Amino acid sequence: MLINRSGSMVLLFGSLYFTRDLGYSISTAGLVMSFYGIGSVLGSYAGGWLTDKRDYFSVMLYSLLVSGLILFLFLVWKDPVSVSALLFVYAFTSDIFRPANSAAIAVNSTPETRTRSVSLVRLAVNLGFSIGPAAGGIIAYHYGYHWLFVADACTTFGAAWMLYAWLPRKPGAIPKNVNQPVPVRSASAYTDPHYMLFVVLVAMYGTAFFQLFASVPQYFSKVCGYTEDLIGVLLALNGLLVVLIEMPLIARIDNRSRWFSYMVWGSLCIPAAFLFLQFGYGLVAMSLIYTLVITLSEILAMPFMMNFALSRPARDRQGQYSALYSISYGIANIAAPPLGLAIAGHFGFFHMFSFFSIIAVLAAIGFYYLGRRVHLA
Repeated sequence: MLINRSGSMVLLFGSLYFTRDLGYSISTAGLVMSFYGIGSVLGSYAGGWLTDKRDYFSVMLYSLLVSGLILFLFLVWKDPVSVSALLFVYAFTSDIFRPANSAAIAVNSTPETRTRSVSLVRLAVNLGFSIGPAAGGIIAYHYGYHWLFVADACTTFGAAWMLYAWLPRKPGAIPKNVNQPVPVRSASAYTDPHYMLFVVLVAMYGTAFFQLFASVPQYFSKVCGYTEDLIGVLLALNGLLVVLIEMPLIARIDNRSRWFSYMVWGSLCIPAAFLFLQFGYGLVAMSLIYTLVITLSEILAMPFMMNFALSRPARDRQGQYSALYSISYGIANIAAPPLGLAIAGHFGFFHMFSFFSIIAVLAAIGFYYLGRRVHLA
């Protein structure tokens, strides 16, 4: 995960690449980026199905290999229709990985260590995410955006090699011994109303949070006048802060009965963070405070969201529940770029930040409601 996320450059700088290098309008760039979210939703669904049918190891391996190959096509196809199709296929193949990865965490951890396991994986992701944006900003500014695709592909292939060489092959979610009777399947995630509401709330939270990648780089560029390398440093700071803070903090505050309380506070951090951008007047100090607060949102909310998603299902439904959790973020990836950039383009960034602040507050109210209804003790 560390190696793979160290190449997290294409999605982060996508909107800037489309507007600055390819000459798309802001609204066109947002529409094109929404195809990533569509592919993500379908890929997550397919990944959950494949993980339950086969095994998490092969799903992750082939996802990395195929998505790495697709990145090279971005060097050739540059019109909006072709790029939209490529983003769709790339997201589909790369996000097949997500449910399989969640199942791998569940299989390789115990209920007692699961929160720390989730945080450890997130530490690796965010350490890579602190490297990727900083490196991506330097590459884009000094060498050109097209090298981002090459760098991302190389790290994806590196992750595939490491996974093949080192990840233990353990049984997947479903027993594979054909001589044993087929076990009775537990209840479907689609008949779990509390979990389905949880999926909707995560999608709302994600749509607001993902403005960090969808519209905030445009705000930094167009309103604040920041260069790509400074934007990359600000984005990288988010990942670095998660690396430094999350695991020690989670080890101290982890309390199963308070998971939804942490989700509530994490959601409320989003409007607090946006306030520093709305009234920051382009000052770098205000952008740094925004980054600190939005990082706190991520630290408080995401580990406990993922842990709830992993702890909720019986083992034979792990892929399905993980897929729905990944789909919630895929929906957020569909909605975040076109919504954020369209509102910013037509009404200005101030109204855009206000809109997503309301969405985050509604998500917080929903998590509070779930916390009162779902027994976690």
